Amino acid sequence: MSTLAPLRLLREPSNASEGNQSNATVGASRGWCQGLDIPNELFLALGLVSLVENLLVVAAILKNRNLHSPTYYFICCLAVSDMLVSISNLAEMLFMLLLEHGVLVMRPSIVRHMDSVIDTLICSSVVSSLSFLGVIAVDRYITIFYALRYHSIMTLQRAVVTMASVWLASTVSSTVLITYYRSNTILLCLIGFFLFMLVLMLVLYIHMFALARHHLHSISCQQKPPTAHRGGSLKGAVTLTILLGVFFICWGPFFFHLILIVTCPTNPFCTCFFSYFNLFLILIICNSVIDPLIYAFRSQELRRTLREVVTCSW
Repeated sequence: MSTLAPLRLLREPSNASEGNQSNATVGASRGWCQGLDIPNELFLALGLVSLVENLLVVAAILKNRNLHSPTYYFICCLAVSDMLVSISNLAEMLFMLLLEHGVLVMRPSIVRHMDSVIDTLICSSVVSSLSFLGVIAVDRYITIFYALRYHSIMTLQRAVVTMASVWLASTVSSTVLITYYRSNTILLCLIGFFLFMLVLMLVLYIHMFALARHHLHSISCQQKPPTAHRGGSLKGAVTLTILLGVFFICWGPFFFHLILIVTCPTNPFCTCFFSYFNLFLILIICNSVIDPLIYAFRSQELRRTLREVVTCSW
């Protein structure tokens, strides 16, 4: 797949000398270091599935007034971010295919400008998607630990300010990233952002799970026989594992790739890891497919609205 320009350069670190890259490539070209050839059709299929899923989530939330609350607005923004990930990747793929087959003829300067626009859209959607995952975790935390004060804490005005701030910060940071993508400082900032989101979600969700486990334990102690505690704890542990596991599996390899670019760009092992770059992109797109299943489709009200939307569409 022809990936966006900065990500193409992230495959092969630009700060490594050609001689070192050549030696590393020779050492990394054996066995499983051959990389993974992923067909364009897979990128296209996952992008279309993600686009349809997230479009349905947005349509359902806009249609049902009962879902017009900060919690669902954050989920809607996450769906829009994931949808933009799919749209920008599909647009980039179509743009590159048209150029490669000679269907679209443009001057090099215009091609570079179009590429920069698509790159900025992709990076902005990726950063906003990560940001809204963190915002949803904070919103759930407030819902559980400050249930009686939730509506006074998370007002509609604060929710709008939060959403606008995330979109603005994502656009600015993605523009800076595209402009200075060769700088290790920029990469370190991006890595630090991911680690912050990972720690934030770990702390909040584990704390929420601990509280739920404590409540189940209190309930089970009043029952004869006390059976609810074990089953409920198991269900909560599975949910927690799915939430954090999907986040780490889908995003972790790409950011580990960035860490290796900064720390060991010429090491044979690192060069071997770089050869699986397309797989890391596939995992990010898979996250856009999985997010609606975790954060949206579990809501009974939203599922009901989705059925209405689908029925009306036919």
